[in-house]
Amino acid sequence: MNCFRFIDAEKASYPVSVLCKVLKVSRSGYYDWKDRPPSRRSREDAALTSKIREIHERSRKTYGSPRVHAELGAIGIRCSRKRVARLMRKAGLKGCLRGRRKRTTRRDGSTVPTADLVCRDSTTVGPNRLWVADITYVKTDEGFLYLAFVLDAYSRRLVGWAM
Repeated sequence: MNCFRFIDAEKASYPVSVLCKVLKVSRSGYYDWKDRPPSRRSREDAALTSKIREIHERSRKTYGSPRVHAELGAIGIRCSRKRVARLMRKAGLKGCLRGRRKRTTRRDGSTVPTADLVCRDSTTVGPNRLWVADITYVKTDEGFLYLAFVLDAYSRRLVGWAM
């Protein structure tokens, strides 16, 4: 029961009798809950969580609940996928997210795009006749680092760059 867990957490700050009175539960109910051994289900959950943690570590922390559930089935442990998901969530285990990348650049529809002066033709007859530029980003611990660079289209050499 949640109120018994709350009483157990707050009993250092307040007397148990006061906490029980405020939460409208009996003191004997709290002490019965405290002395009760863990249920069979919670013991099974603890054993299953350790197995889930082992599989998750072995996968280099990439497997989510569907793959962990499949691994458990392969070694002969039967349980539901939702139970595996609940235990992983409770243990703080997450798999790698796949799918769409985060979109960081969005074109402003209200502005007019700049004219294409080379008509998408990047061939050139000599060096320093056509320079092309681009911008990219690198994700770091402190956020995104934006990198702009200019290339000579003829030699494909870097002319300049800025961060």
